[in-house]
Amino acid sequence: MSHRGEEEPTGTDSIGTRDLAQWPSRLGSNVARWVVSITDRVARSDDDARLPYVVLAVVAGIGLLAAALMTALSAQVYEDVAQKDGSATLDQPVLDQMIEWRSPARNDLVTQFTDVGSSTVMPFIATAAAVLLALWWRKWTPVLLMAVVAGGSVVMTVVGKQLVGRVRPAHELGVPPYESSPAFPSGHSLNSWVIFLMIAYLAACRLNSRPGRIAFVAAAVTFATAMGLSRVYLGHHWLTDVLVAWALGSTWLILVITGHRLALTVQRHVAAPGPTRRE
Repeated sequence: MSHRGEEEPTGTDSIGTRDLAQWPSRLGSNVARWVVSITDRVARSDDDARLPYVVLAVVAGIGLLAAALMTALSAQVYEDVAQKDGSATLDQPVLDQMIEWRSPARNDLVTQFTDVGSSTVMPFIATAAAVLLALWWRKWTPVLLMAVVAGGSVVMTVVGKQLVGRVRPAHELGVPPYESSPAFPSGHSLNSWVIFLMIAYLAACRLNSRPGRIAFVAAAVTFATAMGLSRVYLGHHWLTDVLVAWALGSTWLILVITGHRLALTVQRHVAAPGPTRRE
């Protein structure tokens, strides 16, 4: 019997009592059933050898849809930015407020914090976290998922900056050191969002304590949110650069986590007895 705040161990394919291989919603159930159906057809013809590739193909298909949705979202937000309406009306007022809150000591503190989200530090954090989680899980799954989520985040950052090419706030509105790359979307915000929330997801799969899971998620969201706001405070990004980064990161995380759950569903189906698999 578990103590208060504790739940019985469920391995790494559950979050608390929630079985990640089960799909209570109609949409999720239909997608999982479709994936399992393809799995059965391939298994009958190829003795399960191609099953991992089938799962990857399904995830890739979902990825194409997610990429289309993310592109549409970015295009709409950028249109607001270019036309000076919609969400872009927040940019200058929010930056003006941040400027009023600045002080030399606060600027130094925020600069040191924002450096944690840089392209030179964040890869080490992601790698160390993935290795530690893999040791905790006793599986390579955390390393694979972290590589996928971080790699996709970097690609979205690079492609988004090149496609949009938005200029950062003027140097006189910012705190040095200045950056010269395009502003849209914020790489610090996007990368920290997906990496830290993936850490929280992987930890939640392993933790039996509900307060522990809540603490991990709350810490991840708090850190990633603070990282994004630090970019606006320092005048290195507009608010909409950060908002788009969070939207893209959330969509990408949903995709990767869905792919992980589908893989668990297929894995369990393949391991089930013959009659169960064919029903």
